[in-house]
Amino acid sequence: MSFERVEVPYGAYWSTPFAKWQGKLQHLHSMKLAAHVAKVELKKRDISPEVFDFGTLGMTLPQFQSFYGAPWPLYEIGLKHVVGPTMTQVCSTGARVVLAGASEIQVGLATTALVLSTDRTSNGAHVYYPAPKGPGGTGQTEDPMLYNFSNDAIGGHSMLDTAENVAEKYQISTKEQNDVVLRRYAQYQDALANEKAFLKTFMTLPFSVPKPNFKAEDSVMDGDEGIFATTEEGLAKLKPAKQGGTVTFGGQTHPADGSCGMILATPEKARALSANPDIQITFKAFGQGRVDMGWMPLAPVASTKEVLKNAGLKLSDMKAVKTHNPFVVNDIAFARETGYDVNAMNNYGCSLIWGHPQGATATRLIIELIEEMVKLGGGYGLFTGCAAGDSSLATIVEVRDRKAA
Repeated sequence: MSFERVEVPYGAYWSTPFAKWQGKLQHLHSMKLAAHVAKVELKKRDISPEVFDFGTLGMTLPQFQSFYGAPWPLYEIGLKHVVGPTMTQVCSTGARVVLAGASEIQVGLATTALVLSTDRTSNGAHVYYPAPKGPGGTGQTEDPMLYNFSNDAIGGHSMLDTAENVAEKYQISTKEQNDVVLRRYAQYQDALANEKAFLKTFMTLPFSVPKPNFKAEDSVMDGDEGIFATTEEGLAKLKPAKQGGTVTFGGQTHPADGSCGMILATPEKARALSANPDIQITFKAFGQGRVDMGWMPLAPVASTKEVLKNAGLKLSDMKAVKTHNPFVVNDIAFARETGYDVNAMNNYGCSLIWGHPQGATATRLIIELIEEMVKLGGGYGLFTGCAAGDSSLATIVEVRDRKAA
């Protein structure tokens, strides 16, 4: 499917700062946070909730009464007669809801979509599944995130095991991983330059963190919280997280809390909602892929091949590449398989550095890709990222000067 009927109004997207596990966002219901931030950001842009005729919510972790899904936060924002689905595709959730919004508009079922993505990994639910016929009548218990990170539903292995599988296949040493981690940390420093100028293109800073009732301020965040100062000496001191392995805690991301939003619209409506109508932002294509069980870090290669085929483009056509990289092994294997320069991807930041709130991660990466493409003067940019189940979702963004088109 092509998406010529769908555009992203320039500047009509946002992200909270991401907060480390048990950090400044740990006390906030993630769906309520998504609604609260969206109301603030829409008011800031003078966009009325009445313009929307579709909305969708992406999240992976249950919250109190999350059974009600997207209609609840949409109502709180003011979209009282707008409906849409709640979606999850684990770490690809943020891209999946963008695809859902784009598809709804492309097929003519909507003209203006509000896409929300959110998660709070801190203080997650503790779930009990009754099993009356189980031994002694007892059931199963689960911490949805922590348990599943360590126990693949199909193979029983951990996500760390998948990274070690790929590291062994491509002979990726801890030293090579550390070198790329240092590069990713340096790239994020570019986002902090000039008083966080890059981040402020889509992030309201300082960010006022509300109290649980959302009626007063609890604290303030000056930017992403939980960034680990990274040095060559510090990385060299870290031991592999798995005995006999190569991946240290420095070579993998950390759980985080946060929320993102994005508006999608038909071209005519996008121009009206854009902070700069001369900037045209479209999705050239989407693609997904799945690799053999236990090889999750290779999945972005599969979805990249698919999205390039769907777009009729080559990787060399991309002026920028952003990846969800829960392990730095992901990026090194991607470079090995595609020939893309591992040091050239993920400018201005990535989930390896600023953390992984799951539902919101991919949306923020797409937002950052858009802003990088604007800074580059337009062209094609690729987002790709892995997800549990050895799967992946990718999209190609095109930015053009409407006057020159």
